[in-house]
Amino acid sequence: MLLSVENLRVRYGNIEALHGISFEVEEGEIVTLIGANGAGKTTTLRAISRMVPIAEGSIFYEGRNLLDYPAHEVVRLGISHVPEGRRIFGNLTVLENLLLAAYSRKDKKAVEEDLERVFALFPRLGERKHQRGDTLSGGEQQMLAVGRALMNRGKLMLLDEPSMGLAPVLVKSLFETMREINQAGTTILLVEQNARLALKFAHRGYVLETGNIVLAGSAEELAADPRVKEAYLGG
Repeated sequence: MLLSVENLRVRYGNIEALHGISFEVEEGEIVTLIGANGAGKTTTLRAISRMVPIAEGSIFYEGRNLLDYPAHEVVRLGISHVPEGRRIFGNLTVLENLLLAAYSRKDKKAVEEDLERVFALFPRLGERKHQRGDTLSGGEQQMLAVGRALMNRGKLMLLDEPSMGLAPVLVKSLFETMREINQAGTTILLVEQNARLALKFAHRGYVLETGNIVLAGSAEELAADPRVKEAYLGG
C-alpha cells in the first residue's frame, strides 16, 4: 500500500475538521475525494503534507509514519502537493519556479531531463520559460503548479482543485495531461469540486461529509449511487 490514512483527526482550536477518517491509496491509482465545501477535503491533503497539526491517527507512506517527519522531509520522501490556488512564485520566471522545486536534488542530468519532460507535457511553459509567473494566465499558472510538483520526482501527487477558475477547454486538456502523468507512474490523490469530472478521471473515490467518510467505492459505483447523484451530480 502506497498511502494508508488511519483514524485521522484534525482540529482547528475547538472545531474538529476531520473526525477519524481512514482510507488507502495503492500505487498507480487515481483516487478522488469528493464532497461539498467545508467537508474536509483540503484539510486531508494538508494533513498528509504535514501542513496542519494532527490531533490523532497515523498516515503511512511506503510504510513510514509521516507524523515522524516535518513538511519539508515529506516532500523529500516523494510526496508533491499542488495546492488550491496554485501558489506559484509570481516574481520568479517559469524556469526559476521549476528549478526551485528541485532544489534538494543533486542529480543535475536527471533534473534537466525532468525539465524537458515538463516542457513536453506543457509546451506553453516551454514557450514562456523566461516569463515571470505573475504574467501567466490562470491555465498556464495551473500547468506551472503541476509541472513544479513533477520536478520533485515523487511517487504521489496531491492535487487540490486543479479545475478551479479554468475554462472548460483548458480543464479537459489539463486532465488529459494528468492522465498521461498517472500512466507514466505517478499515483494521484485528487480533491475536486467538480464531482462529475473527478469520477470520470479517477479509478476509485471517497465521499467526505463534514469531516467523515460516508461512502467509498469505484468511480463507476459512486457515479451510479443515487445519493451521490442527488448531492453532487445534479440528480
